[in-house]
Amino acid sequence: MPRTAITIRGLTKAFGRNAVLRGVDLDLPAGQVTVLMGANGAGKSTLVKVLCGVHRADTGEVRLENAPFYPESPAAALRAGVVTVHQNINDGVVPGLDVTSNLLLDSLAEGGAVFLNARRMREEARRIADAVGLEIDVTRPVAGLALADRQLVAIARAMARNPKLLILDEPTSSLSLAEAQRLFALIDRLRDDGVAILYISHRMSDIRRLADRIVSMRDGQISGLFETAPLDYSGAVRAMLGHEITEVDITIPPPGPVVLEARGLKLKPESQPFDLRLHANEVVAVTGLVGSGKSALANVLFGLDRPVSGQITLDAQPHAPANPARAVAAGVFLAAKDRLVNAVIPGFDIQQNLTLPFTARHAGPLGLMRRASERAQAMRSIDDMGVVCQGPRDGILTLSGGNQQKVVVGRWLAEASRLLILDEPFQGVDIKARHDIGRRIRDSAASRATMVMCAELDEALEVADRILVMSEHTIVGDHRNENIDLPRLMAEVAGAADRTDLSA
Repeated sequence: MPRTAITIRGLTKAFGRNAVLRGVDLDLPAGQVTVLMGANGAGKSTLVKVLCGVHRADTGEVRLENAPFYPESPAAALRAGVVTVHQNINDGVVPGLDVTSNLLLDSLAEGGAVFLNARRMREEARRIADAVGLEIDVTRPVAGLALADRQLVAIARAMARNPKLLILDEPTSSLSLAEAQRLFALIDRLRDDGVAILYISHRMSDIRRLADRIVSMRDGQISGLFETAPLDYSGAVRAMLGHEITEVDITIPPPGPVVLEARGLKLKPESQPFDLRLHANEVVAVTGLVGSGKSALANVLFGLDRPVSGQITLDAQPHAPANPARAVAAGVFLAAKDRLVNAVIPGFDIQQNLTLPFTARHAGPLGLMRRASERAQAMRSIDDMGVVCQGPRDGILTLSGGNQQKVVVGRWLAEASRLLILDEPFQGVDIKARHDIGRRIRDSAASRATMVMCAELDEALEVADRILVMSEHTIVGDHRNENIDLPRLMAEVAGAADRTDLSA
């Protein structure tokens, strides 16, 4: 019988009249990976914030290795051996500092003056990086790193603490397959060393690979515990949602006229050119590994970058927007990935976040905002997307991650577009929110072309009429979403298939 690292009994937490945790009872055994599943708003994030010292519980008991554990701050939790890698990467790194300073940040904050020697700091940073297989120049500023590399820096920083409890919140959402496998190997090693691991994820591939036990949360309580092999994954989803999840049955409609066409499009000097055709009344998913070129394609179409070569037409007219404002004016919208960095304005309320790109539509003759018009649009978007909130003037950060994502997508669905590009719209959301967002995307798709960038294949299969595969910044596969040859599609994703003629 493994020893229990963390014991939680009767934990409650409310924000005003909103009871978020309602008597949580949970044990986290040492040397095991406990996967925590829960719909957005179930209380997962609040539970984590209590454990890592961000919030104080209202009532209840937490014990760490059988001693009372009530951290006054995240620093106190770190000192006690409870280390958290948050879903928002910038909660785990300081972009303005270099990699060395980030990896040693906790030691420096605790008065590690011995490290105030540049050479010794770099040596120690390289040791930490090498221990987790992070191959990176430790003198580089974190702000210049790709999102996946920032994630690995945050994880390496956490590993350096020799944790008793390691909490990982959706840690593979920005990682390539190879980087995720490296993380899994680290988790295996920590588990063998007796570390208790709380792993928050909705990715079934992660869960099947790692979970020793699964805990489901719903409405602020533990709704299911699954620790008998083989683990009951379907039962865990039922316990999380309170009902069976309805499978998405895609009925592919006839495509409309061509909206966007690209010929000989080359995204990088070393990449192969490709052709692309997108139709009205069609949802096209673009899948591929991290770094395959999905976001690069989105950036070119939205005026953030220029292609190396090739021609693009939108409704048969040349399309080469000089900037995103020109793209929006032409009817090309982009919901960017990484909502907290690129999409959500933390200081704005829900209403302002929903109407942000189109405030001119709600302005009077003298430029003053017509608040009634803005509110009416926000309320329509809240209803259409199923955003769970008290009202449109709630702060955006009061929402769960899934509801924030609904706001980001709803912002761009609120106005008519010719091409809607959604870059990882399901990132960090639970299964129910994913279905809600996917349903709304498809229900509103008739008058435009829709392109959805998905790193996860199951997300592409749930939302798309057609699936394109990108590898090395070119399109290597084109599949109608019925009777798909999954082995071939997976080989294309992995870059192991021969390229064929893929003209749409």
